Amino acid sequence: MNQGIIDISLLQVLFAYVFILLIIWYIKLRKMGREWEVVTATVKMTLQLIAVGYVLSYIFERSYPFLTVIAVILMEIFAVHNIFRRVKTPLSKKVKKIILISMIGGNFVSIIFFLFAVIRLSPWYDPRYFIPISGMIIGNSMTGISLGVFKMIEGFRSRREKIEAALMLGALPAKAAEDVVNSAFDAAILPVINSMVGMGIVFLPGMMTGQILAGINPVTAIKYQLVIMLAISGSVAMTVILFILFSFKTFFNKDGQLAL
Repeated sequence: MNQGIIDISLLQVLFAYVFILLIIWYIKLRKMGREWEVVTATVKMTLQLIAVGYVLSYIFERSYPFLTVIAVILMEIFAVHNIFRRVKTPLSKKVKKIILISMIGGNFVSIIFFLFAVIRLSPWYDPRYFIPISGMIIGNSMTGISLGVFKMIEGFRSRREKIEAALMLGALPAKAAEDVVNSAFDAAILPVINSMVGMGIVFLPGMMTGQILAGINPVTAIKYQLVIMLAISGSVAMTVILFILFSFKTFFNKDGQLAL
């Protein structure tokens, strides 16, 4: 079954950029003014992927534990930085610290449990497994917590009068802001649930597709995809739950009053 993966020439890669030209053409036609955003995003994506390709080749050839750990730490740092950039609302240092702790805590537990308890990776630092799997977990957690943070801040602002009314009637902060917290968690976990619902029937996920293209038995690819999706859902849930638990009190002062 394993026939090897079809190589793609540089010319074939260039052909794929036709889709970007189509997007730019339509944006220009509709006078939406986002042409340079698309160009910038495409250039950044291309340069980043090329750089990552060479870095991963270097790491895979040597397979040193410290290189694997450093690569994952750098992914975590960039993920947290992207969260700060995605959330347009100014964040206090305390909230940023909570986001960092939540990301590290949720991702660390998920990665360690998945690699050591589920697939039982040996050696534990094998970069061909450790880095891609960690990247998927960290990337999805980044998206989830970004949505959760935005929804939580936006919820406290849009429902301020309702929350303050509940507080004046004697409700505890946790009860008064229950809807905001639930909405934040729902916004964070919904993309993962939507992916799980459509997976297999509507689309084949990237990891599974890559393994099948590489010649791996589809059943084996399915088993890997199942466990990685479960790990992703757990990681997103844990990071958002940690964020909510730690950040919730920052929206209230010591007297239990809403303090935005």
